[in-house]
Amino acid sequence: MAETADAGGERVVVLAHGKFPERAKTAVGVLKYSNDEIVAVLDRDRAGTVASGHRSDLPEVPIVASMAEAPEADTLLVGIAPIGGGFDESWRPDVRTAIERGCDVVAGLHYFLSEDDEFAALADEHGVALRDVRKPDPDLGVAEGRSADVDADVVLTVGTDCSVGKMTVSLELVEAARERGIDAGFIPTGQTGIMIAGWGNPIDRVISDFTAGAVEEMILEIGDDHDVLFVEGQGSIVHPAYSAVTCGILHGAMADSLVLCHEAGRESVHGYESFGLPPVPEYVDLYERLAAPVHEGEVVAGALNTRGIDDDSDARAAIESFADDLGAPAADVVRFDADAILDAILGGEKQPEGRSASGSGGG
Repeated sequence: MAETADAGGERVVVLAHGKFPERAKTAVGVLKYSNDEIVAVLDRDRAGTVASGHRSDLPEVPIVASMAEAPEADTLLVGIAPIGGGFDESWRPDVRTAIERGCDVVAGLHYFLSEDDEFAALADEHGVALRDVRKPDPDLGVAEGRSADVDADVVLTVGTDCSVGKMTVSLELVEAARERGIDAGFIPTGQTGIMIAGWGNPIDRVISDFTAGAVEEMILEIGDDHDVLFVEGQGSIVHPAYSAVTCGILHGAMADSLVLCHEAGRESVHGYESFGLPPVPEYVDLYERLAAPVHEGEVVAGALNTRGIDDDSDARAAIESFADDLGAPAADVVRFDADAILDAILGGEKQPEGRSASGSGGG
């Protein structure tokens, strides 16, 4: 599995029926960060509008009701990843139309389109590819505890919950680091990150014994080619369903620095509202103590998602409060900039001969 150059060059239609933009984070991520040309979004509930009309940080891409109304394209990308990763049968006509029009179809579901009899037969007939990015490499193995051996400093985004912005923060930090002339790499661990980067391991689909190994494999593959690696985190260590994925990434990455991501105003686990979120300082202790037996990593900064706060001054006040709770610098990397977080990450001295067992450059 080789790291690819940034993906780009295809004309892509993104499917997001009934979920755009709030509940279609894959669609939003691709619209914001992919180098492909996104020519349309499918959402029958918002047809006739544009993506930027629903979120100001998105491009002015038209929204249409069906694939039949979409402009010429090379690929249909399923931009929804529902809980459980199932396939909604109401999408079937759009996928069928895309294949018949000669489009490849990319999906990040636990339901593999390549194993759907109808889609597989149609794809074969029309000579197109069905790319299930959540289908893991069959040759993955267990971790060997070697991620700390690479030359790059490793930074992992961790969360207070799911869907608080870990992928977004990781990608924004990569971009900010590159703007400073730092050779930064991105380690994709989820379907959206894989779609954007063009490579990666879908950690939430990997056999449990191989989770840490799947992360380690990616770090070992490119870790000597970059100064800093930003690993996309998943889930939360307190999540009643997804904590196992979080722990596997934490131990597999052997990160020097952790960036704690949170959404302002969130008080309970999304979708599991009977589970309240612990105070921020407890997260710092939980993540650092859980990481320490494998590789000591420090929560050096926080990223606060302030999308629910209208006024910039109120957003800045919320960031300051979050930083106080965290005991470290914090920022909203989308609304403002990533400088405070990047400064905290780069505060340590880079070790040219690789990283020590306790972590060298994590701030």
